[in-house]
Amino acid sequence: MIFPRSLRTAPFLAAVVLALLPATVHAARGRARHPVEAGPAYKGAIIMDAATGSVLFEDHDGETSPPASMTKLMTFAVIHDKLASGALTLQTPVTVTAPDSKIGGTQVWLKEGEVFPVEELLYAMMIQSANDAAYALARTAAGTVPAFVELMNAKARELGMTHTTFRTPHGLPPSNRRLAEGDLTTPHDFALLCRHLLLKTDIIKYTSVKRRAFGPPVRGTMMDNHDHLLGRVQGVDGLKTGFTNGAGFCLSATALRNGRRIIVVVMGSPDSKTRDLKVAEFIERGFATLPPNGPTFASTGAASSADPSPISAAPLPDAAKPQTAEDGSPSIKFSLPAIPGKK
Repeated sequence: MIFPRSLRTAPFLAAVVLALLPATVHAARGRARHPVEAGPAYKGAIIMDAATGSVLFEDHDGETSPPASMTKLMTFAVIHDKLASGALTLQTPVTVTAPDSKIGGTQVWLKEGEVFPVEELLYAMMIQSANDAAYALARTAAGTVPAFVELMNAKARELGMTHTTFRTPHGLPPSNRRLAEGDLTTPHDFALLCRHLLLKTDIIKYTSVKRRAFGPPVRGTMMDNHDHLLGRVQGVDGLKTGFTNGAGFCLSATALRNGRRIIVVVMGSPDSKTRDLKVAEFIERGFATLPPNGPTFASTGAASSADPSPISAAPLPDAAKPQTAEDGSPSIKFSLPAIPGKK
C-alpha cells in the first residue's frame, strides 16, 4: 500500500499505529455498516468526522456498556445549557454539602462548607475527573441530583442518543454493581455527544489542560489530567477518560490538525495502555481517511480551539510514579515507543 506524503512524513507514532491497524478499517462519507468482530482491545469503537458527523470507522459501536467517568461529558453539556440560559454563571458560588463530600472515587476532596465558583468545579470535573465536583455542580444546577439526571436524559434524547440512559452525574456504578442499573450508552451515542460539545460549547478550554491547581494555594490540591494522549499525540485536546471494573477503560478523544477535527470513542478496553494505543491508532486512521476536500471544523462555542491545541506546558507525570485509575486502582502508564538510535 502506498501512503500519501503527509503520512510518510508524520511523526513516528503514525508509522507505528498505521502498521498495527487492521486492514478492515472502513472509509466512508456516510455511515458504513460493515462491522468486524471486536477484538480484545475494546468492546466497541467509532471514528467520526467532527465537521460532518460522517462515520469513518465503526466496530460494535452500538454495543451498550457503562461509560464510567465519560458520563461527566453529559454533565458538562447540561451545565453549559444552564450557563447559556443565565440560570448559572461561571462565578456562581457553590457551597459544598455533606453529601457532596462523601461521593468517593476520584475527587478533589471537597469539604462541607467550602465555597467554589462554578468554573473552578468545571475544571475539577474535566481535569481531575472529580466525582465530588460533578455531584456538587449537578445539585446546584437543578436543585437535586435526581432532577439533574432527568435533564441529562432529556439532553440525550435531544441529541439522538437513543441507546443511552444516565442515572448519575459522575459515572460511578450503583452500590449493587448491577450494570443494568447504572449509566449505559454506546460509542456511537457518545460520539454524537462529543460532536455537540465540540460544536456548541467551549469544553476544549477545560479538557486541554494537563495540570492545574484546584482552589486557593493554601489548599495544596494539584490536578493532573487522566488523558495520557494530551501533548503526546498531535492535535489531541480532549475529551474524557473513564474507568470502573464494570465499564473497563474508556476514552472519548478528539484531535485537530490543519483545521480538520476527528472524534474517537473506545469503550471497554482491558487496561489503560491498550486503550490509549488503540485510540492513538484510530486518530491516525481517522485523519488518513478523511476526504481530502472535506469541510474544515468550525465551532460556535464561546472559546473554540485553535490549531495547534492549547495544551498547557506542564511536565508529564513521572514515568516511575504509579498512575491511578478513576476508582483508585492502579493503571498502566502510556508511553510512546522509542525511535531506534535516538534518545
